[in-house]
Amino acid sequence: MQLRTPRLAVIAMFILNGALLGFWASRIPAIADSHNLTPNLLGLLLLCLAAGAIVSFPLAGRMVDSYGAAPVTRAIAVAYCAALIALGIAPSLPLLAAALFLFGMAHGAMDVAMNTWAAEVEKAAGKPIMASFHAMFSLGAGAAAALGYVAIKTGTGVPAHFITASLTFGIATLALAASPWQSPRSAAQKSSLFAFPKGALVLVGLIAFASAMGEGAVADWGAVFLNRTIGTSEAQATLGYSAFSIAIFGMRLAADYLIRRIGPVRIARISGALAFVGVLMAASAQSLTLALLGFGLMGLGYAVLFPLAFSRAAADPNTSPGRAIASVATLGYGGLLLGPPVIGFVAQLTSLRLALLILAGLALMIIAFAPHLRKPQT
Repeated sequence: MQLRTPRLAVIAMFILNGALLGFWASRIPAIADSHNLTPNLLGLLLLCLAAGAIVSFPLAGRMVDSYGAAPVTRAIAVAYCAALIALGIAPSLPLLAAALFLFGMAHGAMDVAMNTWAAEVEKAAGKPIMASFHAMFSLGAGAAAALGYVAIKTGTGVPAHFITASLTFGIATLALAASPWQSPRSAAQKSSLFAFPKGALVLVGLIAFASAMGEGAVADWGAVFLNRTIGTSEAQATLGYSAFSIAIFGMRLAADYLIRRIGPVRIARISGALAFVGVLMAASAQSLTLALLGFGLMGLGYAVLFPLAFSRAAADPNTSPGRAIASVATLGYGGLLLGPPVIGFVAQLTSLRLALLILAGLALMIIAFAPHLRKPQT
């Protein structure tokens, strides 16, 4: 009973984080068309988003250690909502690039802060519950993608869509996240501009990188792939990220139980295999149905890897939770945010189908590095 209110607060933050990313993902084709973006130029703009996130990781880690995860998460949530509004009203490419940088900063900083808060609540619970929090991220992303479909069908413009969504979700989240929680604090340590993992956390970070690159590819290129390669309508193209997010959501609801039953290593190996098959199916699809099945398998494969990586980072005996999660996030969300631009560059040189096959090789890396997700014995 004592954990119920803090868990609800963390759940609300994960839903908001996923929803804001989902709103952005659902309108990428519209934004690309309004600014006449080629795949290569879209990739460059996504690099601005990536740069913002990576710069934010060490800053967020220090803020969390100094001021506590809960208050820092709440403050960043407000900035994240404002950044989505800036994306919707940006009238030119330079301003869109600046808005994407701020959006990336807010997204990355909130990920570090809310995952540290989630790890604190998980520790207090005394059992694995991290995956259930990440399920709420997927729920928020999937719901936002579905609402994007509704916005498109009703002719709602991107500015009105983003302003309404940010205010509605932001106010509701902050109301739910107002519960008291005493986050532990530690002395702020000086760190470099980029928070890189050390020791065993390097391989943990690489697993997160491979998983996040797949998530980022579907979020930023899924709708474009369905619209321009498969030939679906803009409204149908939003279904790819919805199918992906629903699959992740369902798996994450069951993941905590599965982790307790068969362990993190075996779960990670199965996950890599599912992602591998899903990538091959989606990349070779000639129909919407087959592509959606591929995205669904990818979602099942990637679902548990980020929760496992962050739980392992928070339990590291040699690094404070804020710094450990920030370092794993640097590699992990480096994949989420740097991966899509790389796919854009490769797609420009070859095709989007071939570019997606990069994810198949990374899925095999997940299988190879799975043993490093086992928590150290205390």
